[in-house]
Amino acid sequence: MPDFQKILNTIYEETKHLSDTGKVATYIPELASISGNKFGICLLDIEKKSYHIGDFEESFSVQSISKVLTLAMAMSCIGEKVWDRVDVEPSGDPFNHLSLLEQENGIPRNPLINAGAIVIADILVSELKEPKKDFLAFVRQISGDPTISYDENVAKSEKATGFKNYAAANLLKSYGNLKNDVLEVLDFYFYQCSLSMSCSQLCNTFYLFINRGKCRQQQEFLTVNQVKRINALMLTCGFYDEAGEFAFRVGLPGKSGVGGGIVALLPKNFCVAVWSPGLNKKGNSTRGMAVLERLTTLSDLSIF
Repeated sequence: MPDFQKILNTIYEETKHLSDTGKVATYIPELASISGNKFGICLLDIEKKSYHIGDFEESFSVQSISKVLTLAMAMSCIGEKVWDRVDVEPSGDPFNHLSLLEQENGIPRNPLINAGAIVIADILVSELKEPKKDFLAFVRQISGDPTISYDENVAKSEKATGFKNYAAANLLKSYGNLKNDVLEVLDFYFYQCSLSMSCSQLCNTFYLFINRGKCRQQQEFLTVNQVKRINALMLTCGFYDEAGEFAFRVGLPGKSGVGGGIVALLPKNFCVAVWSPGLNKKGNSTRGMAVLERLTTLSDLSIF
């Protein structure tokens, strides 16, 4: 294996002072107060060795990274039936666009755009007794970390400003692809996006996606086939209308969030999380994209 700590140290210094580090998301007011200077990297290899630098232990709002985890839980609950409600194709559109929903009769293009994730949230509201509590317990289980929690202020901020998500949910409801009450589903959705985690915690959580469905404690949560499907979706859909660019530049399955986090992984090798709140025009971390491109270049490790 490469000397990951040396590689991370080199990348951190290379990217710490980029001339353009993007702009912090402001459309969710609670995120607007985060300093654009925050920057952390953590990498966890298959042998459970951790390498890190910067603000890797500081918690932040993971936002859309949570969509991978709700999808994993939905698949563990109902298996292949998930695909009756949501497709698996890249959207080519920003994460919150609604136009395709009407063209495709209320079936979201994939589960990692907002409309698709709202359908997944609806599935979990149907399947779980206490969705918010049960999903948080699931995340704590797969990470082995009982300290992970929601950020109540972020959840409230999203609830007060998430007008496009209300529109998407109502549109889904009009096509019969939302089975529960719109407000109940969105309440859960806003909370899942408000999960607060550090780069280190994200690596521990995403370990099961490099370990054939088994978490760090070797408990199986997903089948090998389910992990293969989720990793494929992260590669093709994890970065919305920049997914092709990420595959081209980085060559790993991954998922971004507007809180400035990115998780990426190489099955059977490592998972890595980067946090830098400044976003590019597509809504992905500017510094995070640069870090991961350098990582696969310097380590000579990617899926290609």
